[in-house]
Amino acid sequence: MILQHRPVKADDIKTICSFPLNAQELFYMFPKAQYPLTEAQLSNAITQRFDSTIVEAGNSVVGFANFYRAETGGVCCIGNVIVAQEARGKGVATFIVETMTALAFDRYDATEVQISCFNENTAGLLLYPKLGFLPFAVEERTSLDSRRSALIHMTRSRAARP
Repeated sequence: MILQHRPVKADDIKTICSFPLNAQELFYMFPKAQYPLTEAQLSNAITQRFDSTIVEAGNSVVGFANFYRAETGGVCCIGNVIVAQEARGKGVATFIVETMTALAFDRYDATEVQISCFNENTAGLLLYPKLGFLPFAVEERTSLDSRRSALIHMTRSRAARP
């Protein structure tokens, strides 16, 4: 699968909204959103974030992420990471996280990149350390079903190599 990335366009929004298959997946991607993800919710988030980026395989949009914080010479935080069901397990998440990390270091001259992952999100917890991200904090959150949940914050410094 040949992957490419580009900035998100308005006509990508509907496709991205179809990626979270249930309320739990949407919670991992975008905890403040209500399931199902609507074009209005996603468009509003995009306007408040930086460098919303999609991954394409051929002519299909298969991944999405952005920064919710982007400080020149400081910290960039990756958020809204999601991969289309048909593209999962094929390197798309690695590609989008590495793309966003490179963007942070190259465009923003960031000293570190952060990403956060809920404790129930096994795929993310297994992937991010492979890409050089190390846990540095745990924040208590409330899950969709009102249980206690842990949001694990991870960081990767410019010097880190996976």
